Amino acid sequence: MINLAVIDIKDIIKYFIKITVIIAVIVGFTKYFSSFKTKLNVDKNSFLACLDTVIPSIRSVNKKEDTSSTNAKVEPLKMALGVELGMMDSVEKNGNEETSNDGVASGVNEAEEGSTETEEVKEAETGLETEVVENNVPEKYTTEYNGVKIRNETDNIKLTEEMLVPEVDVNMKNILIYHTHTCESYTPTENYQYEASGNFRTKDLNCNMVRVGTELTKYLKHYGYNVIHDTTIYDSSYSQSYDRSLKGVAKLLEENKDTDILFDMHRDAIGDSSYAPTVKIGEEEAAQMMFVIGSNGGGSEHDNWNENLKLAIKIQEKANEMYPGLFKPIILRDSRYNQQLAKGASIIEVGATGNTMEQCLTSMKYFSKVLSEVLK
Repeated sequence: MINLAVIDIKDIIKYFIKITVIIAVIVGFTKYFSSFKTKLNVDKNSFLACLDTVIPSIRSVNKKEDTSSTNAKVEPLKMALGVELGMMDSVEKNGNEETSNDGVASGVNEAEEGSTETEEVKEAETGLETEVVENNVPEKYTTEYNGVKIRNETDNIKLTEEMLVPEVDVNMKNILIYHTHTCESYTPTENYQYEASGNFRTKDLNCNMVRVGTELTKYLKHYGYNVIHDTTIYDSSYSQSYDRSLKGVAKLLEENKDTDILFDMHRDAIGDSSYAPTVKIGEEEAAQMMFVIGSNGGGSEHDNWNENLKLAIKIQEKANEMYPGLFKPIILRDSRYNQQLAKGASIIEVGATGNTMEQCLTSMKYFSKVLSEVLK
């Protein structure tokens, strides 16, 4: 028996109508969602642009998404966290900087405090010929002890030989380096260009006194000394810089007992490029240095000023023996310069405005070699 299927023409027409309607609906939905997607893309871009402004890490992620290949898989959250942690790490490495209510950017370089690792350095050679380069500022002094020249600028202190004998009793192991006039800087060079914040002044820590202190810290740590390098900017208001450094250094000394040696590192205040006190050591040029010692000559209490002077004489004696001309005459003044805080405190002026950073960094190499002989 043969079964025949009879197809009604009306049914065929119905099926065609249904299919046409379905196709029309699909096309309509496709067009609708296509325009909706465009709208979503616009909103998304606007939203991301807003996030770019508020959260720097999002901007980094967006840029990386734009420039990545089509096959790369981007993990936005992980990437954003990586950028933010990198920023936090950068802040930490810059000396844990804070800004106090009086506008002082402050911090202690933790990498230089208590670290057992030392950067590999090339020690200064000894036995080299030295020669002071002639400059336009004559050398002046009033007293001399065993080759160490001293310019006594106080009104009432009369120096006796007993006051100059460099017998000192200080803890030589711990050293605190800081910078009351942090922003003092030098004549710019190709490697040390900076944005000036005044006459031979900059807040760029790679081009002001902090850079000089960092170099000295590096060498002293190499020689085995415990060094705290205070990178605080104390001279955002120049007239109050010593008041600010007094508070900052006193706090550091409270936290770091048995620290007798304080080096407040400056450069000479002469504010033009014509003065560049320089000594040639071997084949290198180094900026000349100078101790400035405070006293109680101005009437302020400062019982240990003579010990500070004796330590400066002791160091300069050794410097004259190893590298004659590295130091200019010591200056003794009435002002205290916060040196009442310790019995081994001093200002050390490194070069002047006419010197370059390269010359001052060279000075730190030779100065640290001198200290390694004295402090041991």
